[in-house]
Amino acid sequence: MSIIFIVSPNYRQGDLGRSTFSRRPVLTELRERFPNTVKLSVAAMVVATIVGMTAGIISATKRYSLFDYSSMVGALIGVAAPVFWLGIMFQLLFAVRLGWLPSGQMGTFKHLILPALTLGLATAALIARITRSSMLDVLRQDYITTARSKGLNEQLVIYKHALKNALIPVVTVMGLQFGTLLGGAVLVETVFSWPGIGRLMVDSILARDYPVVQGVVLLLAVTFVFINLLVDMVYAYLDPRISYGTREVD
Repeated sequence: MSIIFIVSPNYRQGDLGRSTFSRRPVLTELRERFPNTVKLSVAAMVVATIVGMTAGIISATKRYSLFDYSSMVGALIGVAAPVFWLGIMFQLLFAVRLGWLPSGQMGTFKHLILPALTLGLATAALIARITRSSMLDVLRQDYITTARSKGLNEQLVIYKHALKNALIPVVTVMGLQFGTLLGGAVLVETVFSWPGIGRLMVDSILARDYPVVQGVVLLLAVTFVFINLLVDMVYAYLDPRISYGTREVD
């Protein structure tokens, strides 16, 4: 019990304790590593959003086409493929065989490409499937038929009328997946030797550095809750019918 008391942080005063391995404050360790993980997660989410939404929109507008079948099969493979295996395959292809990109570490923009692609493609597959499903539901609505009957340009109908109304489930998935990216970065950071909190957690677990592990878990949980709060706020922007005011009860 005395050992647990010594290493236990004082959460009430914002003190997460000290690392039993480096003897540095846990907050200092998190402050140095967390921006690197955020950088990787944001880059991965940009890749996932661009690839996923583009594939989903094209698949919905060209339903049952060759592109539709190919993108959905690719989405299934992307969801099923483990991120650590995908990262190793990217390293073998682009770093070892072709020599185009570095295989790991953090430095220039080139060092970010492979980890971001590895982490973002699995999320892109899920976003593509949700975008396609949501767009198909919206494209069947009467107001889309009315907009087309008025002679509006098809691009205007899709991107102004259909896409905005189809974004709510997509934004929900994106918010949840961004929190998942922060947690999923554990494997990617380990494969690519990226100095983020994911790699910090793995190293701390192997070293039995419990204060650091507790600090990382607490930080990820708080970040996940904050991201979900932002997603709820975006809902009100996408759909004016949604409000978060108080309602009087008779």
